[in-house]
Amino acid sequence: MDANLLNALRAITEEERAILDGNATIDRNIYMQGNQNRINAKKLLASGKLISIRPNTRFVHFPEHTHDYVEVVYMCAGQTTHIVNGNRIELYQGQLLFLSQSATHEVCTAGESDIAVNFIVLPNFFNGILSAIGEEETPLRRFLVDCLCGQSTGPGYLHFLVSDVLPVQNLVENLLYTLMQDTPKKIKTNEMTMTLLFLQLMGLTDKLKTDDQDQAVAVKVLAYLETNYASGSLTDIADQLHYDLYWLSREIKRSTGKTYTQLVQEKRLAQAAFLLKNTNRNVDDIANIVGYENIGYFHKIFRASFGVSPREYRLQSCK
Repeated sequence: MDANLLNALRAITEEERAILDGNATIDRNIYMQGNQNRINAKKLLASGKLISIRPNTRFVHFPEHTHDYVEVVYMCAGQTTHIVNGNRIELYQGQLLFLSQSATHEVCTAGESDIAVNFIVLPNFFNGILSAIGEEETPLRRFLVDCLCGQSTGPGYLHFLVSDVLPVQNLVENLLYTLMQDTPKKIKTNEMTMTLLFLQLMGLTDKLKTDDQDQAVAVKVLAYLETNYASGSLTDIADQLHYDLYWLSREIKRSTGKTYTQLVQEKRLAQAAFLLKNTNRNVDDIANIVGYENIGYFHKIFRASFGVSPREYRLQSCK
């Protein structure tokens, strides 16, 4: 991370100074209304803002609470321990932790060198992002949908172990920079940066941990499809995961609302669309690359999904 950014986040805040001077607990008036254990976004966000950041409070235990917003914790340096929905999470440098409004959250005491930053995000901020990331089923997309709808049926948290993923690190640092500086067109820049971050994270299912047991199988299946969408099979993944084939088929349908075949088709078409936009390969080659030998069938399902032929999609993308 940029040294200037890190030094700014490392600075002792007024709240932390009071703790070091003898206050043994957090100042609830900063975060909450009355005796509620729910952190209020209005306390932390300026009027009209949809997103802001706040350094994690160090030197004190932060007791169990919930949020009326989506919180994203990024570990800039060191390590912090979080208890989310009763699960102990060790968050290390470069990792991300997404928390829904329904998640119960507790933070153990952090030391001076343990620098974390909390992104405070109102659900409406994600409206444009949801449309940009498409319809492909992923735990991150389901998390977003639940947050926007105010539901608690999906995962309470998503823990991304992405310390070694340079594009993610760069995007988070860019987001921090624009939120900390008075940069021109800040709102649009933040939306675009967060969208790019989500697109990166959607392809990193193998680096995801979540508390949603219903999603445990889905996460494994989606991670398998990331690299095996063209030639993999339900039988192969059942063998790899040591699951009964028929149980796995039913479980995929129950946890995602889609069959394995539908998930494969979504992934193949998403990859085909990417190749059409970003390469000069001909359409037949792309159909074969993503797993379709029947070119006519590929054209049919592509049009059904995108409303245009592969060639028309490519031409539209070039405009």
